[in-house]
Amino acid sequence: MKGRYIQVPATTGELFQAYLATSVDGRGPGIVLCQEIFGVNQAMRKTADLLAEEGYTVLVPDLYWRQERGVDLGYDEADFARAFSLYQGFDEALGVEDIGAALKALDALEACEGELGVVGYCLGGKLAYLAGCRLPQVACAVGYYGVGIEKALHEAEGLGGRRLVLHLAELDAYCPAEAREAIQTALGRLPGVELYVYPGVDHAFARLGGHHYRKSAALLAHERSVAALRRTLGPDYNLSALWEEHIRHEFDTRDVPATMATMVDEPYVNHIPTMTGGVGQRELSRFYRYHFVHGNPEDMALTPISRTVGASQIVDEFIMTFTHDREVDWLLPGVAPTGKRVEIPMLGVVKFRGPKLYHEHIYWDQASVLVQIGLLDPSGLPVAGRETAQKLLDESLPSNTLMPSWPTSAGKPV
Repeated sequence: MKGRYIQVPATTGELFQAYLATSVDGRGPGIVLCQEIFGVNQAMRKTADLLAEEGYTVLVPDLYWRQERGVDLGYDEADFARAFSLYQGFDEALGVEDIGAALKALDALEACEGELGVVGYCLGGKLAYLAGCRLPQVACAVGYYGVGIEKALHEAEGLGGRRLVLHLAELDAYCPAEAREAIQTALGRLPGVELYVYPGVDHAFARLGGHHYRKSAALLAHERSVAALRRTLGPDYNLSALWEEHIRHEFDTRDVPATMATMVDEPYVNHIPTMTGGVGQRELSRFYRYHFVHGNPEDMALTPISRTVGASQIVDEFIMTFTHDREVDWLLPGVAPTGKRVEIPMLGVVKFRGPKLYHEHIYWDQASVLVQIGLLDPSGLPVAGRETAQKLLDESLPSNTLMPSWPTSAGKPV
């Protein structure tokens, strides 16, 4: 747990507890994070900490305080029964009122600046929707698999064009097909509204460590949520500059501590074809020090082709060139130097959390590399060597040369 608890004044004058996670930047736009039916538990606190890494100052109010203070439940049978009992006795109208109080307290904090948003899961998913509809100070509302939204679609009149993002699960029994269809019909064409249905996943697919957690859907939903929050609340990070700084330390200064300083506390790198890299500061730092930063050929260079910058990630297309004058552990592990010149088209998907690099997924055609250093004979195989890099630079070079049925220049099939 990286945050701390503070007291929030309710409209009645009473105080209730809320977990506060401060932006990695020290100050940032404010988000009220609305709990699942299990209270302000470890999953909610961890979610708040992650949003703080994205640059937000996050407050998670104890929305059960009127029934029972300090609810912090797990997911076994007994805790689920207790959570469901609390949920059945929960007053949504008072819950939205408490969210308003939490927004007011958050806005008054020195660590909060700019616009305000609400994010919620399960029970909190519906409350985020209602807060976006009822509370004018909410610039952006994001709801994950909210339960019962289809019963409150008339509330959407209060959105007034403000941004709303709803993440729905295809297999969610708490929001079955007919409920999703009603939501999509009523909200789908409203300005500022984004609706996403995730196929093959169940309720709570984004709950960290949960039984129904599905990483692929959770990551995609998070990317969409952060994109909406960035557009509406900020903060605005120059991801290109952050990525260039990281690359500079990898290939120019060859400074491992400086490279690691550009990354989050638990980063990871995955070079897909060779499965090299590492997870976590310790393992990745070792990889960089002994198998990457100081092990690359001196003439290694990157030629940029294109760059796509999103809200929290960059997709880089480039050509890497070098002379294979030493063993390159991460690219050709166990292969002795051949002295060959190598040109490789590459694609990098680089994810950030706030101003720090979170992960790198690097892709390339390993068969092309093996052809270029002489370890793979391309005869009769649908593979090519440095021609792949040359054609990326010059699209006028011949296409379909590996297809035996493609007509030759004489117009006859091979």
